[in-house]
Amino acid sequence: MPTTKTKVTVINTGCANIASVKFAFERLGAAVTVSDDVQKISLADHVILPGVGAAPAAMKSIQGKQLIDCIQHLTQPVLGVCLGMQLMVSNSEESDLGSSNNTPCLNLMPGKVERMQVGDLRLPHMGWNQISIVEQNPLFKGISNGSYFYFVHSYAVSKYEHTLASCDYGKPFSAAIHRNNFFGVQFHPERSSDAGAQLLENFLLI
Repeated sequence: MPTTKTKVTVINTGCANIASVKFAFERLGAAVTVSDDVQKISLADHVILPGVGAAPAAMKSIQGKQLIDCIQHLTQPVLGVCLGMQLMVSNSEESDLGSSNNTPCLNLMPGKVERMQVGDLRLPHMGWNQISIVEQNPLFKGISNGSYFYFVHSYAVSKYEHTLASCDYGKPFSAAIHRNNFFGVQFHPERSSDAGAQLLENFLLI
């Protein structure tokens, strides 16, 4: 566990259930602030980009709060969770109802979010599933390959060069991604029992 009280800011995107993420970090001893203030976000030791719902609404909210430039220029560790991870890549094929246009995302790393192709399996992909660790990284320190995490999503980033861990549901997809100081997880670590708590603790130590 971190030896000093790490300052964590959870970005108030306006489209996330923030309470469970906040409580998960507080249980680890972090000092957690929820904010959409650019200065508070920039001064945090670690930043969380949460998100639930749809990419178009989330990006519209982030843009409306004038947070895009702030997020793109963060240099401290940043963790995107669920939709927050999807917003980290270049674009999403999830679009407003009736629109065929892709939604531009934060472009913190390359990648595209696509609707999952799962055959006869049900969408959304909801519940516990195993991950395969693709690349050794401090985010997964002490977490066994094949550990279970909790997922809720219908869109995903395919497995590619920035994938830290993959998961299989119909076909492989990115369960975690990473580039520079930006980390993203498709699952909900705050709902993933001991493995999720270990991942959040690892993030605080990065």
